[in-house]
Amino acid sequence: MPGASAVQTPKTYQPRIFSGIQPSGGLTLGNYLGALKRFVEKQDEGIETIYCMVDMHAITVWQDPAKLRQQTREGAAAFIAAGIDPARSILFNQSQVSAHAELGWIFSCIARMGWMSRMTQWKDKTAGKNAEAASLGLFAYPALMAADILAYKATMVPVGEDQKQHLELTRDIAIKFNNDYGVDFFPVVEPLIEGAATRVMSLRDGTKKMSKSDPSDQSRINLTDDADTIATKIRKSKTDPLPLPDTAEGLTDRPEARNLVNIYAALAGHTVDQVVTDFAGAQFGTFKPALADLAVAKLSPITTEMNRLMQDPGEIDRILGHGADRAAALADPILEQVYDITGMIRSRRR
Repeated sequence: MPGASAVQTPKTYQPRIFSGIQPSGGLTLGNYLGALKRFVEKQDEGIETIYCMVDMHAITVWQDPAKLRQQTREGAAAFIAAGIDPARSILFNQSQVSAHAELGWIFSCIARMGWMSRMTQWKDKTAGKNAEAASLGLFAYPALMAADILAYKATMVPVGEDQKQHLELTRDIAIKFNNDYGVDFFPVVEPLIEGAATRVMSLRDGTKKMSKSDPSDQSRINLTDDADTIATKIRKSKTDPLPLPDTAEGLTDRPEARNLVNIYAALAGHTVDQVVTDFAGAQFGTFKPALADLAVAKLSPITTEMNRLMQDPGEIDRILGHGADRAAALADPILEQVYDITGMIRSRRR
């Protein structure tokens, strides 16, 4: 293959975690338990960790520029307040590292139209609407998501269960690139789906995911909620009249009960079995106050620190800029190798 012989392609890959959050504002308990808490835990496992505010993904639908900047800073503040140390992890916003967009174009040429059209999120977002009016970016952004990950040759990505399809596409793109060019260049990334509450459900309907887009603010706990608001929302959350069972299997077909137990387990760092053993036979009049106290103890310090950080946007921008420099130092050499592999002449000094 032209260009492939000029590049030494490794057979093994340094363990490296990448993940990102779209700065769409309104971070919730679901974002904390499904992402931020797990990101912090991974930071402490001795594996290189790279975390990103994916602001380029955000503009697949129109964004108010001032609000996008604010939400990007708020997301970064949430990462830091939750325990991400910018000195130990790399924390940055996507648009400051051009390798994402450049590799995203190459992957747009590797990916197939059929792959994109089968993406569940594309079908969900255009169902019942005129798909022709949606942006090309909304259709093609999974190629950019693959570039976010593979620009660092990340080997693992912490994802919620609803994001597995995107990661499978990233794997398909990596495999096709390697096969097309006869190289063993990109790793086939593995998903990390862990913990009791990888998918946190609505406090008003245990069959629906907790979301900032739900019209009822009572359906979610926001990371900006104060202690009283958190406690009130949990006490008013929907449940059923039965006591808690003595086994996890007893939560089957009880979505609201299962959701609250999962939240408790994830906040406490316990298994669901531990929680139902501790509260076996308890009514929700007993369980909800215990959950409220736990949630306040875990979340209030995050809210306080987020508020403090947001008072100094210049410092947040400095942190993101420094993180972008570190990210680019990893991604740019990988991108240059990709250009060599694909036959692009690289004679201009950068």
